[in-house]
Amino acid sequence: MAAPQDRREVILREAAELFARQGVTATTVREIADAAGILSGSLYHHFASKDEIVDAVLSTFLQELRRRYDDVLDAGGDPADRLRGLVQVSLETVSEHPRATEIYQNDAHRLRAANGYAYVEESAKAVRAAWVGVLEEGIRSGAFRDDVPVKVLYPLLRDGLWLTARWFRPTKAYGHAELAADYWRLFLDGLSSRVGAWT
Repeated sequence: MAAPQDRREVILREAAELFARQGVTATTVREIADAAGILSGSLYHHFASKDEIVDAVLSTFLQELRRRYDDVLDAGGDPADRLRGLVQVSLETVSEHPRATEIYQNDAHRLRAANGYAYVEESAKAVRAAWVGVLEEGIRSGAFRDDVPVKVLYPLLRDGLWLTARWFRPTKAYGHAELAADYWRLFLDGLSSRVGAWT
């Protein structure tokens, strides 16, 4: 028989898969329980509600992402160094929390408006502030080109990273480090005011 903590992890894993595949709203407690191999009533021994399950999946992901972003920004360096750092830690966090990343992408707007999910809105603002701050500093310093608006650059860079959760499958020959390097070359060298400066 599975230990309570193990059962809780199974519920979280199966719920995350369902939320990512069909959306939070469309997923029922019964479906989560069925996927976890338990009765619906038994699920409530581990979580008080579906919202509590969503919270457990998302809050861990967003806390980890924000902590890593803070580490990158606190480390200093020039805008290019910090932007490279944001790319790297974004991909690392996405690789560790792929289903939570998809849920965030698909349902963040709805969750921001829901009671009990204020941290989703706060996290979205913090993530945006990290990217926009580094991009704007790079433009001011002359390191980054200034002919593409930051409001366009930011979602292009961010969403390109988040969406790797849906398609990227690392191998021994090509893992997240290689993906981060290629992402840097393709997107960020194009952002440089000196083409090829960071390769």
